[in-house]
Amino acid sequence: MKELLEIIAKGLVDKPDEVRVTETMDGKQTRLRLHVAKDDMGKVIGRQGRIAKAIRAVVKASAIHKNEHVFVEIGDKSTPETSESDGDE
Repeated sequence: MKELLEIIAKGLVDKPDEVRVTETMDGKQTRLRLHVAKDDMGKVIGRQGRIAKAIRAVVKASAIHKNEHVFVEIGDKSTPETSESDGDE
């Protein structure tokens, strides 16, 4: 899942070298946190969050296919890693 999220994000942003995905296990759930350059935040979130929702839907569909539970969080490089939810719980 981490690689899928990274590939999708790198295709959307202007600075693909600054894309980073961190992965943490939370029991049976995997939490993926996408970090992009501050200038690229709008590109991965989209108008009214449509692109972010689409990214989450694709990753979630792939996870379901593999019988996994995955949550995706999006932040820029300056955003500290937290345990905030993406609202899919």
